[in-house]
Amino acid sequence: MEDKKGQLDIELNNDVAQGTYANLVVISHSSSEFVADFIRIMPGLPKASVKSRIILTPEHAKRLLYALQDNIRKFEQTYGRINLPENGNNNAIFPLDMEPKGQA
Repeated sequence: MEDKKGQLDIELNNDVAQGTYANLVVISHSSSEFVADFIRIMPGLPKASVKSRIILTPEHAKRLLYALQDNIRKFEQTYGRINLPENGNNNAIFPLDMEPKGQA
């Protein structure tokens, strides 16, 4: 029998494996948890819907931050810098201008 001490078997079912597209995340927090609402905004529609809500402890939120930083660093080493539009305060902003630009 193989020694599995310290290993965790993680199951990924078919529905979850398909993923859910989101192009906006709204993050809020209290003293005991972080809540991340993943939202899909569609061009030309005045309403958006939350597709998934993830609730994390502060410790797990910080681990997620570190994991994202590490993966973004690796991505940029392979594919180049990810550029974001910036406002005057040098903070990245999310472009909420989702109006359709093309013509049919």
